[in-house]
Amino acid sequence: MRAIATVCLSGDLRSKLAAVARAGFDGVEIFENDLLSFDGTPEELRELCDELKLDIVAFQPFRDFEAMPEPARTRNFERAERKFELMKLLGTDFMLICSNVSPQCMDDRDQAARDLRELAERAAVHGLRIGYEALAWGRHVDDYRVAWDIVERADHPALGVVIDSFHILSKGHEVDTLATIPGDRIAFVQIADAPLLDMDVLQWSRHYRCFPGQGRLPLESFMTALAKTGYDGPLSLEIFNDAFRAAPAEGTALDGLRSLIWLEQLVPESQWAADLPAPAAYQGVNFIEFTLDEESAEPLGSFIAALGFRHVGRHRSKNVELWRQGDVHLVLNFETDSFAHTFRLVHGTSVCALGVRTSDPAAVLARAAHYRAPLYKGPVGEQEMDIPALRGVEGSLIYLVDEREDRRLQWETDFVLRKGPDGAGKEHLGHIDHVSYVLPSSQLLGWVLFYRTILGFSAEKEAEFADPHGMVMSQTVTSPDVSIRLPLTVSSAADTQSGRFLSQHRGGVQQIAFTTHDIFSAIDDMRDRGLSMLHIPDNYYDDLGARYGLSFELLDAMKYRNVLYDRNDDGEFFHAYTATFQGRFFFEIVERRGEYNAYGEANAPIRLAAQAASHRRGE
Repeated sequence: MRAIATVCLSGDLRSKLAAVARAGFDGVEIFENDLLSFDGTPEELRELCDELKLDIVAFQPFRDFEAMPEPARTRNFERAERKFELMKLLGTDFMLICSNVSPQCMDDRDQAARDLRELAERAAVHGLRIGYEALAWGRHVDDYRVAWDIVERADHPALGVVIDSFHILSKGHEVDTLATIPGDRIAFVQIADAPLLDMDVLQWSRHYRCFPGQGRLPLESFMTALAKTGYDGPLSLEIFNDAFRAAPAEGTALDGLRSLIWLEQLVPESQWAADLPAPAAYQGVNFIEFTLDEESAEPLGSFIAALGFRHVGRHRSKNVELWRQGDVHLVLNFETDSFAHTFRLVHGTSVCALGVRTSDPAAVLARAAHYRAPLYKGPVGEQEMDIPALRGVEGSLIYLVDEREDRRLQWETDFVLRKGPDGAGKEHLGHIDHVSYVLPSSQLLGWVLFYRTILGFSAEKEAEFADPHGMVMSQTVTSPDVSIRLPLTVSSAADTQSGRFLSQHRGGVQQIAFTTHDIFSAIDDMRDRGLSMLHIPDNYYDDLGARYGLSFELLDAMKYRNVLYDRNDDGEFFHAYTATFQGRFFFEIVERRGEYNAYGEANAPIRLAAQAASHRRGE
């Protein structure tokens, strides 16, 4: 059974439950604060859950109970009896008890066991169960192994231990002991992931938990140990996260379900794993599709022509152009009755779709269906190729191009290609190196999970950059062979470059990077064709020479062409940026030497400052 705690979501309890049901969960944990603010009776809440076909799998939390002196001990049992009556009205049979954090709590395991046994006896009279969980910040019990020892001492069938991945993994506890706990003595399992942060564990827990697959806790080892216990009860998400509380509940709930499906697949031979196709292989980005109106045709055409692209074909039935250079295909869509037009109404002239080459589109579609990802089906003309697509970042599309059809068949089928030489000069650009998206901060974790689950991409470590007007954060998702690199960029500051792009154009693709084997010749030819490059201050090159010991000749060549530079143990990286097209998107030219596989992150503040200066000048 897949479940989620109401504390994970934003909104009132009714909207939370509706989102949970629509996402496809089986059950829900009712967090006590949500019930206290509910505008109906417990019986009405039970009826609502019945209508939504949701089981209330737990009522929680019951705090500061065990090992308390009198008179607090007596009051705690009175308080518990009231909760038992409430649980019966709700229609749930399980209550979760957190380890005590009160300064009055005694460090006495035997007393804790006696208290829990008595409470279990009282719960059993009502036909109910209880579970005991070690909080990572519990006063005397902050380790699941101690909680299990207390449960064993209490020895009552209505009492079990609650296992929570965050409380175990955040403290670095081993999971070998978990594997030895009998599954029928585990009352409940809660799941959370988290980024690796060096901070107080309570603050870490209350603000930075995330769904499985969005963080970096070792959940595979946790799930492997849990599978050995034979536990067959609910897997339930309990996430405290500021961004989740601010985001629409619908998207968060769907992310949560995807995360549980991903979690179940971590142990292929476990009781949870489903028969799901393995992630497909990928062979890079096949095309980028722009949506634009006729007024933007000449400016954008001139811009990409200066980059060296040539207009090589027109669609057989649609107002769509094909431009090409090397292995890079740019599709310019002018249609007025299409998905592209709808996207343009929201975002203006923009990238509306990405085509990726894959070895098995059917496998990607099967995974998408399993992970509840929305598909897109557009009109297909007679004798045209039907290319499946997924809904991607900010409503854009991800087309799944069969690698066997991507080189010529797709273009020869759908386009009337121009014949003969076109008089263009040397082709400098080889393929698409990376495509960078800007999205709202609250969506970053969700899109990282989307690429990780459905497409089988991996997520690189987060990186922060200083824009003159605030901080920018980026996390790149990459295909297994690194032929597709997609940096996902967010900023909570409205005046950063990313912040302005988000507010003015509603997010999407802001940067496209192309590879070249000779960046100096490439830029010379582009400038000769009238391309404007982003100006980099001279001070950058003075510092660069001091840091890397580059020759004066190389520094002068880079300065003249506004080329930036980075180097690590694997190789060198040369890159330069175009001016921004109509304040919307810009292009990057990159040359990788050796095995360099990063993005010149050290130069990001320089680039952002240069772009901010260009924006001030109205360029």
